[in-house]
Amino acid sequence: MSHATHYAQALIIDDEADILELICMTLSGMQIDCVTAENLAQAKQAIQQQAFDLCFTDMRLPDGDGLEFVKWLQGVRPELPVAVITAHGNVDLAVQALKSGAFDFVAKPLKLRALRDLVNAAMKLSPVRPRQQERRSRHRLLGDTTVMRDLRSKVTKLSRSQAPVYISGESGTGKELVARLIHDLGARRDQAFVPVNCGAIPSELVESEFFGHKKGAFTGAIADKQGLFQAADGGTLFLDEVADLPLMMQVKLLRAIQEKSIRPVGSHEEITVDVRVLSATHKDLVQCVKNGSFREDLFYRLNVIELNVPALRDRASDIPLLAEAILQRLADKNQQRNPSLSEAAMAALQNYAFPGNVRELENTLERALTWSEGEEIKPQDLMLPKRPQRLSAEDSPEFNNDQNNEETALAEDLSAQMASQERVLIEQALSETRWNRTAAAKKLGISFRALRYKLKKLDID
Repeated sequence: MSHATHYAQALIIDDEADILELICMTLSGMQIDCVTAENLAQAKQAIQQQAFDLCFTDMRLPDGDGLEFVKWLQGVRPELPVAVITAHGNVDLAVQALKSGAFDFVAKPLKLRALRDLVNAAMKLSPVRPRQQERRSRHRLLGDTTVMRDLRSKVTKLSRSQAPVYISGESGTGKELVARLIHDLGARRDQAFVPVNCGAIPSELVESEFFGHKKGAFTGAIADKQGLFQAADGGTLFLDEVADLPLMMQVKLLRAIQEKSIRPVGSHEEITVDVRVLSATHKDLVQCVKNGSFREDLFYRLNVIELNVPALRDRASDIPLLAEAILQRLADKNQQRNPSLSEAAMAALQNYAFPGNVRELENTLERALTWSEGEEIKPQDLMLPKRPQRLSAEDSPEFNNDQNNEETALAEDLSAQMASQERVLIEQALSETRWNRTAAAKKLGISFRALRYKLKKLDID
């Protein structure tokens, strides 16, 4: 083959002539030159001699296996995207390869569309032709603690793969933010990121939501409808609260992920889709598998790599940085001056356990911004529930999920009680002043702006 300088280079390792021929023909049609190797020894020699943009390897080779090669490659050329070719139905091997650092896999018999999709994605990550692009995640995943630095480096690494990632963590820690970042830093960044809350879809509509339907497929299907898988084709599908999927749908989702194809409700045709699946839930998925509400085979398919997003109480020293960024954003949004937190208010924030995590911190600061008079936020403006002081993770090894769920319930309960007391006071003041808001605010001892915020939040018309 001619090695024209503008052609990309691929290394294909396989001892089956027909597969080599099919891959080389497909790639040369995409302006990629192929160097072939029939065994691991030849492949390793080729890697040492020249630079490649991507690599394919069969799993079974005369002198070893593809998995061994993937691991070896991680040591010598970690930035080279490598895809493995597996026998049809051998998903376990493919999953092992992804865990070991493979970029993606294709199953025999090879589907041309799937092969081209994989090559297009891999070329975007080619170490030979780096694209100018923002690869930093520091300004989006804020925090200087070790756990956050570790999380950012894992996100960067995972963005260079097509492996399914399961993002675990409590409510409000920022799991969707992490998923978006993996998408934005990766090869699929120019395509759609489609987030879906699995718990919010009625069970009778879930299949049609995911896979679409044909006109007339059921009562009310008055036109063809595209599903979420098609909307995310070429991009990323983020399944939030995946533990809430009905069991019937779990079977169909597993099949869609394995076969890389879907069938709309009421259709006889299969549609090939190229989607990277990221998933998350605040529930304990292992426990869901044990109690039978979540399929074990789907769990292993989604949880190829697990990424845990730490709770805010486990990185309390990040609170000042987060608080400053949140207040700046709120001030910009409301076109007002950015207030500062008094030392006492900052200490109160750092000593509070935040069962609702970063989301609760945002809500607390938004409320404080409304209540505060003047340029500085005081501890009383934060309205933090009167609860035991925060224990650090080191002090409290048994800070487990049950305790955490109780904390969350307690916080929600307190917040509901506060809201109902506020409602009574505000309605009383309004009725005494014949709904003169300025006078009512004066009576309550708060600013007019604070009253307006409360009326909107408590839905008092």
